[in-house]
Formats: sequence, C-alpha cells, structure tokens
Amino acid sequence: MPSGVIIKGIGGFYYVKAEDGVYECKAKGTFRKDSKIPLPGDNVSVSVVDREKRLGFIEEIYSRTLQLIRPAVANINQIAIVVSVKSPLPDYYLLDKLLITVMQKEISGVICINKIDLDEKNINNIVESYKCTGIKTILLSAVLNVGYDELEKVLAGKTTVFAGQSGVGKSTILNRIMDSYVMKTGEVSDKIERGKHTTRHAELIELKSGGFVVDTPGFSSFEITDIEPGDLQKYYPEFNQFIGKCRFAGCNHISEPGCEVKSALENGLISPERYGRYIEFYNDLKEKQRKKYS
Repeated sequence: MPSGVIIKGIGGFYYVKAEDGVYECKAKGTFRKDSKIPLPGDNVSVSVVDREKRLGFIEEIYSRTLQLIRPAVANINQIAIVVSVKSPLPDYYLLDKLLITVMQKEISGVICINKIDLDEKNINNIVESYKCTGIKTILLSAVLNVGYDELEKVLAGKTTVFAGQSGVGKSTILNRIMDSYVMKTGEVSDKIERGKHTTRHAELIELKSGGFVVDTPGFSSFEITDIEPGDLQKYYPEFNQFIGKCRFAGCNHISEPGCEVKSALENGLISPERYGRYIEFYNDLKEKQRKKYS
C-alpha cells in the first residue's frame, strides 16, 4: 500500500504524489463519518484500484503536525507573505494578521516585497515598519530580475504557503522559481487596483531544490482566530524583550501607566503603525469575547 502526500483536492478527488507517481483518489466514507476532510499537505496511505490508470482510495490520513483553516492546508512549516509596493498597494492589516498566524503556529515566516521597480519610497516604508519584527524580507522584481535566487534558498527543503492579496504576483513569482509556466497569472484592474482571482484552490508544487510551495487564492479578508485578547502581545516579536518589565503584571500595553512597550514605542524601537494596528486587533478580540460571553 503506497504512501504519499496530497498535492491537490478538487471536487471530491485527491491527487496523491507517491514514489511511483501521482494517484487520483477518492476518500473512504469513514472520513466523512469522523468529520475528517483530507487536505493538501496531508500524508496518507493509498489502496490502489488500478495501477495503470493510477486510481485508488485514501485509506489513512497520518497525524498532522499543523493545520491551517485558511488556506485549508496541512503540515506546512513556512509562510511566505507576498505584498506589492504598488498595484495593489500593501494591505498592512492582512500582512500583520498573517504574521500573527506565523507566530501563533510557531513556523517560519518571510515577507516578499514584490514589484519593487514600481515605487522605491514604498519599499522603504515596508522595510522600516517590519525590521523590528526580525522577520526576513526579500525584495523581488520580475522586471529587474532580482530576489529569486535568495527566495529559492529560503524555500529549499520546506513546505511553504504563499499568501497575500490578489494581484500581488504570487503566481508570477512561483512561475519564475519553477522556471516554467505552472500557473495562470492574474492581472490587476486599473480602476480598483484589486487582483482578479486566478488560483481557486490550494495546491502543492514540488521544488527542484526539495520541498513544496503552496499557491493559495488571494485574500480579500483574513480573520485572527483562537487568540485571547491578553495573548495577542505574544505574537508581536518586537514586544518580546519588554514583556514582563512593565509596572503592572498583566499589562496589555494600551492604557496602563509604566508600560515598557509604550516606552519603546516613544523611543522609536517599535513601529507606530504596527502598534496602532495591534490596538485595533486587541479591541476587536475584546469585542468578540464580550459578544461570546454576553
């Protein structure tokens, strides 16, 4: 019974890459009874129905190390967050939420700043805002042909989700890395500067250097889940050296006096924009908590 990894799932069919090729599989009905849905990235065992036609059934889903709800994918260990300096402009709220997910799931993260040929000023704004996080940033441009070698080194041997707004150039980046036209690329509407969705499902693509990349549909929204308001601070790496040093235990770094995080903010050690969004996220989580228990 061969084992492999699900690289794609469409319409109830799952494509499993095993040592001897890719099998088109259906899932056993027991998974539905147990409310367990196979996901791209799942390691599975397959019973072969027709070896010549590469048809089979998924018999077992092995234990997952990690599962994301959106995108629906399992066993990834890195997120590459793609933003463009222009067309579309960066969605900093989405970027911060994805970084919170990186910290919450305790996986690697990298910020890919794409289309750097379009606006030099905005490059500096993004780099300056996120240098205090310690997250690696890579500057990319298909026009200038820069950044791809550096990105390939970061991707080697990992299973990496590419995430970001529609139209930021995720598929174009992956096409360059794969050195072949593996996906359709989208264009951005001139009027509203929002990308037209081209990727409809999460799909694992094997890299020549080892590992996989996962292209995902572009996000128009992304919600932070399973975080208590008081725990949000844990997922801001620039806060780490100051947590526990405030005047009051349990400081949330918003209105409390003697707050070391706010002192660091005043001294330019924390991005004011990032801190402002932290307050908004905290208040949103508090409101959700209030509604949950009211």
